[in-house]
Amino acid sequence: MTGREAMDYDVVIVGAGPAGLSAAIRLKQLDPDLAVVVLEKGSEVGAHILSGAVLDPVGLDALIPDWRSRGAPVTVPVVEDSFYLLGPAGEIRLPAWPQPRLLSNHGNYIVSMGNVCRWMAREAEALGVEIFPGMACSALVRGEAGEVRGVVAGEFGLAEDGTPGPAYEPGMELRGKYVFLAEGARGSLSKQVIAAYDLARDAEPQKYGIGMKEIWEIEPSKHRAGRVTHTLGWPLGRKAGGGSFIYHLDNNQVYVGFVVHLNYENPWLDPYREFQQFKHHPMIAELLAGGRRVAYGARAIAEGGWQSIPRMAAPGVALLGCSAGLVNVPRIKGNHNAMLSGKAAAEAAHAAIRAGRSGDTLADYDAAVRGGPIGRDLRRVRNVKPLWSRFGLTAAVLGGAADMWANTFGLTLFGTMRHGKTDAEATGRAKDHAPVAYPRPDGVLSFDRATNVAYSFTNHAPQPAHLKLRDPSVPIRVNLPDYAEPAQRYCPAGVYEVVQEAGAGPAFRINYQNCVHCKTCDIKDPSQNIVWTTPQGGDGPNYPNM
Repeated sequence: MTGREAMDYDVVIVGAGPAGLSAAIRLKQLDPDLAVVVLEKGSEVGAHILSGAVLDPVGLDALIPDWRSRGAPVTVPVVEDSFYLLGPAGEIRLPAWPQPRLLSNHGNYIVSMGNVCRWMAREAEALGVEIFPGMACSALVRGEAGEVRGVVAGEFGLAEDGTPGPAYEPGMELRGKYVFLAEGARGSLSKQVIAAYDLARDAEPQKYGIGMKEIWEIEPSKHRAGRVTHTLGWPLGRKAGGGSFIYHLDNNQVYVGFVVHLNYENPWLDPYREFQQFKHHPMIAELLAGGRRVAYGARAIAEGGWQSIPRMAAPGVALLGCSAGLVNVPRIKGNHNAMLSGKAAAEAAHAAIRAGRSGDTLADYDAAVRGGPIGRDLRRVRNVKPLWSRFGLTAAVLGGAADMWANTFGLTLFGTMRHGKTDAEATGRAKDHAPVAYPRPDGVLSFDRATNVAYSFTNHAPQPAHLKLRDPSVPIRVNLPDYAEPAQRYCPAGVYEVVQEAGAGPAFRINYQNCVHCKTCDIKDPSQNIVWTTPQGGDGPNYPNM
């Protein structure tokens, strides 16, 4: 006996991001009598939301056409859009005219997606949606036929050794006719569902990037609301794929972000330190001089695109947004597709419930995603990522642009290219690569991990570490000699350390309190020995305006 209480709903939604909230809103628009609940592991809606973000409003337009008059925090239109190729000491602005039209940000907005989600939550609650923040979903509830019937949420009070503490609460079973997983990239329950139902059988391996972001307040004379800047090149060069974004919001705030594709080979590479080094480029340093950093965070980005979308529905459950990998990598956008996927899932579930069904596979949802605006958005850009991975930046820029232009007219130059290896499999041996020398942070433009993590406002109460090792011996026995234990470097929050213990040799330490829930370790560990699981609800980062 679990001792758990149970509550029944029509639809249970895991995750109060743009996908989950869109689904909730659409369900209530279609039928106000439907019982809909949204469970969010963050301390509040928006606490775990981190995105660029330049928002294409097509998702909002479809979901809430009058969002402008309803007070949506979408108020900074893009007024300038530029792309630069950086070298160590200078930059070249790339001309706009050869770029495919779909890369233009005309008509888009610079937003805090955390604040957009907070507003969407208020809209959902006004329609009668129940939203429970601080409720992590730790397990699936299965029916007799193996279908997903709900989730376990709200387990609190486990001691660090895994036993129930004095204030232990077993959580509740929240059951639904359908369960929507909108956990973001590499969600723990989504991962289980994909494996259990073999949903990725016909898809290419999912690919990822690690995105890191700081919010800066800069001098008013340097600020221009609506300015969008992207860069490629230095400091990554040929070490890894990736680039930066610099978005001017309002109130003299600038989003400074850096993305590193996780298929890099050199295990000595440190994505976080690449980001910190980037800010010392003369163009960036001049912009930030005299300003101050006010927030920091990081998250994984699903980058596989069209080829990597798994089947999105299984008995009783559907994958929404980044749980299914619906990011358009060249556009650096996924929020619009997340919203559209939530709307499509809601419409499929509503039709099924109206027909008296429950617990079956929402095949109409999968078909709507692939055959609708999301599929069209992702098919047009499907070859940019594999071109970059195989042939480097120049091929991605030139070949990718040519293929995107061709796709604008329903043609393609390359068919559909394959991704091949997972990001973990792409990691090379330490002996085959040279260590990367990084400058020390100066505490003005660049910062050490511990200092920056404090600006994510992350916190974890004493509990069992949510970062599990399949085999505790692997980090020292395998990863250290073969890969110089790259967890010390790929983690953007300093969770993992190799320490020398007196008389006992090296030991692997997990500082789970630092975790910002980016999931990079679950993705990039070359031995696939680290499993990210959800910690106690309410824990983790508390992003203010990400």
